[in-house]
Amino acid sequence: MIELLSSQHLSFNILGLVNWSAAEIKKVRNLRTSGLTTQQGALVKVLMSGRHKDIHLSKTLCWLLRHGAVKEHLAISPEGYMNVEDLLNHKSLKNKFTVDDIKRVVETSEKQRFTLRCRNNILQICANQGHSLREVDDITLVPILSSEDLTVIHGTFYKNWINIQKEGISRMKRNHIHFAADLPHNKSVISGVRSNAQVFIYINLELALSDSIEFYMSVNGVILSPGNDRGYIEPKYFSRVSDINGKSLL
Repeated sequence: MIELLSSQHLSFNILGLVNWSAAEIKKVRNLRTSGLTTQQGALVKVLMSGRHKDIHLSKTLCWLLRHGAVKEHLAISPEGYMNVEDLLNHKSLKNKFTVDDIKRVVETSEKQRFTLRCRNNILQICANQGHSLREVDDITLVPILSSEDLTVIHGTFYKNWINIQKEGISRMKRNHIHFAADLPHNKSVISGVRSNAQVFIYINLELALSDSIEFYMSVNGVILSPGNDRGYIEPKYFSRVSDINGKSLL
């Protein structure tokens, strides 16, 4: 992506680079600009400014839609939808962002975090998963009723594995535990497991379903489960566990 800074690419449409990942932004930030022309240096600043603005907006939307709506006195539906106008009038966004900014962040989200809809001519937005709000209990989820042809993986880190292997995976303060249908290096995996996860826990979905533990599929392909009545997926449902190097941990 850094090659776009060469002189032959200076005419590239800047707005087309809003999809830059965090890793690519770091490359630009760490790039020594002494060898660049004034025009190229200005391009670097524009790209970083625009991308950081979108990252800030995305993080703010995530917090308000997933966790902060009630605390911030924002109306949110049981499906998790909030009026875009209400969001843009919130103190953290007012006079800083526009409807077009929100539309762009939704369209360019690598993990497809949000969905927009229009109800009664009112534009609304929701987070596709990740809620801790108890008021949100009717998001668009498809129940998983069979384990056939479905892999369920939870990604975590070495520091968490000691507790997880004893107690299980906890949903903590969220409504659901998140899983993916494959490892993060697979391009078909949009969300559900962090790209820097170190430990991968494979779930025996057939056994879990037979014990009445519920699993769902979100609109962006994330597998979700509330766990048992304590909010856990217990270790007895782990079919295998491996680390990032393929070493078995179970």
